[in-house]
Amino acid sequence: MRIAKAMARAGLCSRREAERWIASGRVSVNGTLLKTPAVEVGPTDKVLVDGRPLPAAEPARLWRYHKPRGLVTTHSDPEGRPTVFDNLPPDLPRVISIGRLDFNTEGLLLLTNDGTLARHLELPSTGWLRRYRVRAHGRVSQEELAKLEDGVEIDGVRYGPVEATLDSLQGGNVWLTLSLREGKNREVRRILESLGLAVNRLIRISYGPFQLLDLEPGQAEQVKRRVLADQLGVKLAEELDLTSLEPDLQLTRRRQAEAAAERTPKPATADKPRPGDMPRAGDKPRRPPLSATKRNQRFDKKRGGK
Repeated sequence: MRIAKAMARAGLCSRREAERWIASGRVSVNGTLLKTPAVEVGPTDKVLVDGRPLPAAEPARLWRYHKPRGLVTTHSDPEGRPTVFDNLPPDLPRVISIGRLDFNTEGLLLLTNDGTLARHLELPSTGWLRRYRVRAHGRVSQEELAKLEDGVEIDGVRYGPVEATLDSLQGGNVWLTLSLREGKNREVRRILESLGLAVNRLIRISYGPFQLLDLEPGQAEQVKRRVLADQLGVKLAEELDLTSLEPDLQLTRRRQAEAAAERTPKPATADKPRPGDMPRAGDKPRRPPLSATKRNQRFDKKRGGK
């Protein structure tokens, strides 16, 4: 596969980032420093990134993460602000984000260890709806919001259709729900500013089929592989090796089956009651069966009496 794709599959970065790393002289193959990403690599090639071997590709995984306000969605910030990746739960591996949320935006951020998956979910052609809850200072009518369904152009930038609902009024603020598919930089804030609204809280509550639900700020939860495979379709799920059972699930099911087998005693065949032996309501208690000796004595007595 192409070197950029191999780096993305290893979870180092996205394909675009890999191309930039190659251009800056950070990647070598079999001792040769790469100058172009137009290079194919195979299992026997020795790939070094910053002098370290390329990690083995892990199965693609996806997490829902509740990003708090006041974090930058980047691995390093020139201004020294705290980043998402410095504040992730300690049990997460190295991950990359699918899209970004700006410094003051909170809510659902998807994380993955696979660059191919990240690139697919970021593409506008994927068409997944991003839904936001917004608190903004000012007043607006539902009729004004309905005009956003045709899209809007602001300062020469064209924004696609937006579904907007006026939910409630709270003092000098309004609460809105906005749904859009593009996710351009600061899109929600700029669109609402064009209506005279100043956004003071912005929460992403869903990204396609994945929802924030009751995740606490700073908490991450992995999406089950089966659920992820269902959402991606057969072709991509097979490419990312999502169609097999999760290893931990296989182990759990095997242990459950073994434990159930140990708890269930195997009944002896001779002890199984026959249908005719089962007592019925109103039946008199049955006498125990006669031994062979007593049956012979009774038979001889009957013959001697004739």
